[in-house]
Amino acid sequence: MKIEIGHGSGGKLTRELIEKVFLKHFDFPELKSLQDATILSAESEKIGITTDSYVIRPLFFPGGNIGKLSVCGTINDLTVSGNIPLYISVGFIIEEGTEFETLENIVKAMAETAAKSNVKIVAGDTKVVEKGKCDGVYINTTGVGKNVRTLTPLNAQEGDVIIVTGFIGDHGIAISLSREEFDIETAVLSDCAPLNSLLTPLFEIPTLRWMRDPTRGGLATVLIEFSESSGLGVKLYEEKIPIREEVRFICDMLGYDPLYLANEGKAVIVIGKEDAEKALEILKSHELGKNAEIVGEVTGDKKVQLITSIGGVRHLELLEEDPLPRIC
Repeated sequence: MKIEIGHGSGGKLTRELIEKVFLKHFDFPELKSLQDATILSAESEKIGITTDSYVIRPLFFPGGNIGKLSVCGTINDLTVSGNIPLYISVGFIIEEGTEFETLENIVKAMAETAAKSNVKIVAGDTKVVEKGKCDGVYINTTGVGKNVRTLTPLNAQEGDVIIVTGFIGDHGIAISLSREEFDIETAVLSDCAPLNSLLTPLFEIPTLRWMRDPTRGGLATVLIEFSESSGLGVKLYEEKIPIREEVRFICDMLGYDPLYLANEGKAVIVIGKEDAEKALEILKSHELGKNAEIVGEVTGDKKVQLITSIGGVRHLELLEEDPLPRIC
């Protein structure tokens, strides 16, 4: 069975789509009334809110799919901003002719990821466009969370340390190879994962300054943006940055720089030096943080530098364009 234009008309076919696919998997009481708005409780004087759109190609890739990615991305954006994720709304733009099974597998992944993360999907919308007007499925999300920490680059101080929670570049390589543009076989999977259970214990550490998930643009780009916003510098140590040998090999072969490749299950953390080991202990006790490492420090010279493994200095700058478009 395939998606038809009528599935976006608001009539009988739309109702069947909602009941047979969305409500079947999004089993949250807030959705069942099918009203135009949902009443929520954040139980906080301050809430965090984020929105994002997902247009990844291909829809399914080693380690995930666009549905899992959309929920993980929303949860992670909330978490690294000092929030406990609570609710997500989702909007689907679906191409006519998309197989029902394809859509249901995407929705199922979203529901499973949300449930695993103690997050509820509470509102949604569906539109169907003519064949050729959309690349299968696009998803827009909005996430709401309870704000418990104010994390901003302006909190950072010279001497703070920089932590990465695990191997970088996995997502970018997994997507690149799944597009079948290169005849390379590898077991590299996307790191797509929700990070709230990994990162929220760090909220208790007083010197936690700032966090970011290094998605498009990778580790280098988010640290350049951090430097610009904070007015401070960054010194990274190449030998400390965790990169899988397979990823390093493929990057060398294809001309990619792993520092600029997207990640969907990692965080960059700036924290006071005195609490760095405590943070590492917390991270390494979690499956998603067992490869966490201190990779650098905050400096006062407003430069973003990589100290290479042979002792040289490389100045990191923003790329003109993303080497891998449609990565999320």
